[in-house]
Amino acid sequence: MRKPIPTAAALVLLWSAAPSTAQWLNRKTPGIPRTADGKVNMTAPAPRTADGKPDLTGIWDPDPKFVRDLAVDLKPGEVRMQPWAEKLYNERKTGSLSGEEPDANCLPQGVPKIDAAPAPWKVMEFPGVIVILYEAFSGYRQIFTDGRPLPQDPNPTWFGYSVGKWDGDTLVVDSIGFNGRLWLDQLGHPSTDALHVIERYRRKDFGHMSIEVTIDDPKAYIRPWTVIEHPHYMADTGLLEFDCNENNRDVPHLPDAK
Repeated sequence: MRKPIPTAAALVLLWSAAPSTAQWLNRKTPGIPRTADGKVNMTAPAPRTADGKPDLTGIWDPDPKFVRDLAVDLKPGEVRMQPWAEKLYNERKTGSLSGEEPDANCLPQGVPKIDAAPAPWKVMEFPGVIVILYEAFSGYRQIFTDGRPLPQDPNPTWFGYSVGKWDGDTLVVDSIGFNGRLWLDQLGHPSTDALHVIERYRRKDFGHMSIEVTIDDPKAYIRPWTVIEHPHYMADTGLLEFDCNENNRDVPHLPDAK
């Protein structure tokens, strides 16, 4: 049985216990390429939909180093913040404000932090919309691919409002409408309601995907900055239920806890 992977919020959020029986976790994923010994052929060609586009469907294991520091692969100076944002970030990264981090309080992790949380997520493609189910915090996200434009005055949310279109074999997703309360990572890179996230999803082969994430938030950053994450396919498993509020004992032990 696959056990829930603990997050690493400022300390540790307690995940709900895995069910004693979870038969779907022992079921082989049908219709996927395998080697002679029964293992998933991760380097097989990426599957394609009826219209010839890469099929992103499946359960994906994130690249968790980015949940701690979204800018971990960037050189010093590549992330240039507005003075107020840099001051806040420097205070947050000391851990002194850990009790204010949204996920420490069982609030959604938001985009793009949720994509790097140490728990899998499942992509499901339908005509006109792609849905992503997140094990972490049992969240979900809709990416509309029916050609609609971004809304002029979206309702502010944690996950924003997302539209996507294909550029060759790359799914380009634009997201706006964020509430400004999101920490982009555990170190505390801030965001505002002007946040615009551009993601470029590319399934390179059956088992590997790259996600190029650009942060464009002129209220917090002097210029946009980009990172590339590398989730990989997970077979023969399923998402587990996670209810943060059921047994969250984190906040009273964190600095500056309310």
